[in-house]
Amino acid sequence: MKVMKRRAPKSFSYSVYYEQAPEGGYVAFVPALPGCHTQGETLEETERNVKEAIALYLESLASHGEAIPEEGRSYQGRVTVPA
Repeated sequence: MKVMKRRAPKSFSYSVYYEQAPEGGYVAFVPALPGCHTQGETLEETERNVKEAIALYLESLASHGEAIPEEGRSYQGRVTVPA
């Protein structure tokens, strides 16, 4: 009898950017997944929400037969310019 090994689901990792919202709370967006964004009252809530938003986004891509993007290297920086 042949035993089938169950493979663990593939994991994807994406950069997430969090910003304080002017009206309070935080907004999170995922540059590699256009339109994937969410918000929350605290950073912890926003992180939970963005994980759910990413999972639903990927689920939607898979159900429509679309490729799931894999993010390459990304860098974040800050520049200061005179105004």
